[in-house]
Amino acid sequence: MRYLMLDRITELQKGKSATAVKCVTLSEDILHDHFPDLPVFPGALLVEAMAQLGGFLLEMSLNRPGQVRRALLAQIDQAKFYRPAEPGDRMVLHAEIAEQMEDAVKVNVKAELSGEKISTAKLTFVLKEIASGRIHDQRRYFYTLWTRRLSSIPEIL
Repeated sequence: MRYLMLDRITELQKGKSATAVKCVTLSEDILHDHFPDLPVFPGALLVEAMAQLGGFLLEMSLNRPGQVRRALLAQIDQAKFYRPAEPGDRMVLHAEIAEQMEDAVKVNVKAELSGEKISTAKLTFVLKEIASGRIHDQRRYFYTLWTRRLSSIPEIL
């Protein structure tokens, strides 16, 4: 099972913020056991979705041709959950760059349902050069799928 948690990137402001959508569907395997008779989207996977958006934002904002670094989640702070997401919900996720350090960046993330906040967290990523063509090919593929409907499609490195 792949843990691709984002369905679409809906907005990207390089160096600032990104917004994405995650639709929760009953066809997701994890909902059959989490929990029987009360399917809710797991909080750990919600953090993963917000981390995927944060990583995308950083990679699109800070990479340049010839120097591609990948964002690796290093720390999760102040993760809070206000209500669960259920099948049929359309979550809107937001990521905003908060602070840049030498090789690390802090990103504030949140998830909403119909404008109501359901989760927030502060995530720290390290940026690392990774010598693997497979990783770069995979990221380019998913980033291209996620952004294909943006009005201004970013250069995917």
